[in-house]
Amino acid sequence: MSQRAEIFEVSPRDGLQNEARMIPAAEKIALVDALSAAGFRRIEVASFVSPKWVPQMADGADVLAGIRRAPGVRYAALTPNLRGCEGARAAQADEVAIFASASEGFSKANLNATIAESLARFGPVVDAAKADGMPVRGYVSCVTDCPFDGAVAPSDVARVVAALREFGCYEVSLGDTIGRGTPDAVDAMLAIVTGEMEAAQLAGHFHDTSGRALENVDVALARGVRVFDAAVGGLGGCPYAPGASGNVATEALLAHLTAAGYETGLDAGAVAAAGMMAKGMRDGG
Repeated sequence: MSQRAEIFEVSPRDGLQNEARMIPAAEKIALVDALSAAGFRRIEVASFVSPKWVPQMADGADVLAGIRRAPGVRYAALTPNLRGCEGARAAQADEVAIFASASEGFSKANLNATIAESLARFGPVVDAAKADGMPVRGYVSCVTDCPFDGAVAPSDVARVVAALREFGCYEVSLGDTIGRGTPDAVDAMLAIVTGEMEAAQLAGHFHDTSGRALENVDVALARGVRVFDAAVGGLGGCPYAPGASGNVATEALLAHLTAAGYETGLDAGAVAAAGMMAKGMRDGG
């Protein structure tokens, strides 16, 4: 019997957030609907952040209002603070995500706060989400390398993971934000982090800047991780991570997992079609 692995699709949010062209909500809605039809169980649709900092995500409520909600699919939104959580709740997101950095340099650039300050902000967000019965996912950025601070110690990652665990995050996604992570570095990080949170509650989020994303997926699989974030078309990049390119492409990850004997429940043809749609959005509609 095949083992199961899950791909958490992030293209509508993480994939599109850094695109220069302002993509109409109708195009984003069409992409989400295409992804829903492909068999994903979880899709990151929007982020409720200040439009001043991420203008591409200003229409999150419109996107969530316009999608066709498929049975059994959870539609997620990124929420940096209580105001964002309230916006996600009003837009009927199914779950929310909070995000911290394992490096001080990136935390200050991305969140304008130290790690400790950013974590302190999450308490009200988690309390509000729990009061509404909304699951909370956690993200940790720069789990091996930071564009400002260089190599990140695994113990620093573990401390942030432990904090997110204590908040009650049902899962924590570990991000190689700038795609410089080597298999050895990812393995060393996971060896420490799995002492704070079981592999079954972790996800891998690998960018393919250096062409090692699938190698890092294999390392994570060997450590027991079975959930991986990806974006169709390999879209993505962070506006606060200089030099970061796209997420690992869902199409490539799906083929890789399938070849390794993992069942994902995804329709490869539908995933490819969504990837073509996403690339068209990136290239100008």
